[in-house]
Amino acid sequence: MARYEGMLAETVRITGHNGDEIDAYLARPLGPGPYGSVVLIHHMPGWDEASKEMARKLAYHGFATISPDIHYRVREKVGFDAPHEQVSGAVREGGMIPDSQCIGDVEASMRYLRSLPYTNGKVGVIGFCSGGRQVYLVACNIPSLNAAVDCWGGGVTARDSEPATESMPVAPIEMTANMNCPILGIFGNEDARPSAEEVDLTELVLKQHNKEYEFHRYDGAGHGFFAVDRPSYHQASAVDAWGKVIDFYNRHLSTPAGSPSGAALEAVPADN
Repeated sequence: MARYEGMLAETVRITGHNGDEIDAYLARPLGPGPYGSVVLIHHMPGWDEASKEMARKLAYHGFATISPDIHYRVREKVGFDAPHEQVSGAVREGGMIPDSQCIGDVEASMRYLRSLPYTNGKVGVIGFCSGGRQVYLVACNIPSLNAAVDCWGGGVTARDSEPATESMPVAPIEMTANMNCPILGIFGNEDARPSAEEVDLTELVLKQHNKEYEFHRYDGAGHGFFAVDRPSYHQASAVDAWGKVIDFYNRHLSTPAGSPSGAALEAVPADN
């Protein structure tokens, strides 16, 4: 008999950093759980269709996933109907999202997930591009995180051409000693940000601090190679890397492995 699979995806409101009410996108399996859960930090282009699609992908695999709009405050000023490109441009012009605000919004997202009756209390984080940098940042500043996935995070290491700013006063790599959860890194060898040399340096520092990590690097893949709607999409690498992500979360967030969907339930007879 076929098993039931279901999912709910919707916009919710959460209380973020400094008590600000912000939007978030929640995708979760239907069923009693308990499920591991994930905070998805969107990329620099914004809280867009691609980010929400990836949240649904994680929900399909059995993880209650929330993606907070960390650009929300800028979007509020620019206009909620403004294109994502306009909002991300305003974020850059404003000096980027403050690290302290990002940490606060991720902590708020974690509290929301842990308040849900069908989650098991274990929370991971995943982020892409600037969100990958922010994954490294929060992994070093939120001790209760259970697992972190950095997808080609640029800016984890410091560059001479990118001095510290008020919003981003310390390169995340300088905080590595405080990392309290295992981290998975996904990188394309054709990427320029981070470059192969920057990934090498990050791995070296993780080893120096005896942190639990695993890095996977892909030949022929550049920046944003998960993006199915961009020329940068690299199918073989993306398929393999997504498998690595799901396996990593299965191991560290205690979601049963081997099931195509944590939302799968035995079908209920029609006369019940």
